[in-house]
Amino acid sequence: MTDRTSELAENLARVEARIAAACTAAGRAREEVTLVVVTKTYPASDVRILHGLGVRNVAENRDQDAAPKAAACADLDLTWHFVGQLQTNKVRSVVGYADVVQSVDRLKLVSALSVAAEKEGRELGCLLQVALDAESGERGDRGGVAPDGIEELAAAVDAAPGLRLGGLMTVAPLAGPYAGRQRAAFDRLMDLSTALRATRPAANMVSAGMSADLEEAVAAGATHVRVGTAVLGVRPKLG
Repeated sequence: MTDRTSELAENLARVEARIAAACTAAGRAREEVTLVVVTKTYPASDVRILHGLGVRNVAENRDQDAAPKAAACADLDLTWHFVGQLQTNKVRSVVGYADVVQSVDRLKLVSALSVAAEKEGRELGCLLQVALDAESGERGDRGGVAPDGIEELAAAVDAAPGLRLGGLMTVAPLAGPYAGRQRAAFDRLMDLSTALRATRPAANMVSAGMSADLEEAVAAGATHVRVGTAVLGVRPKLG
């Protein structure tokens, strides 16, 4: 076992223990929470190691990093999640490898994803990214649809060929009433998910929580946590 394999195995075990403990504390089964490892800035070799350690869900936030990495790992049984803000000019590339786009936040993006998915002959899972700071007028730069725009966007995904509405995603806001209050933010997302599932029971994914706040997300009811640093280490600075 290489040093890097040992390092990732130890980190992954610590994260798994944290998720398991959070599930126990919340009275949830461990199987209710899917770990998505965010591999941005790290090489395809790390993805291969993670696969060997049992990871099956990986995420990227920049197409220029993700596309070659996904191609290099095309022989592995992985589910690729795109979690970054997505420009329409990158959609065709992203649809070529992503199984789920977690950052759907506007009608124009829904249209572009639908056209690309149809051309690829694929069904693409879509999560609506919710900006919980939008209601306060202190919207940050992380993207997302305001809570009062969820229904319109969900209807657009429902009607779009090649797309499947999976649920909701959020990033804990840095501004507004939820800044520094991750549990409250994730509880709010769960309320919005409950409302969405009232008419769309299959849209039951709730993606929330990262390395620093995954426990709060699990306690709130998240089905997916997105963890990068705690598994892979502190990221190198991008040039």
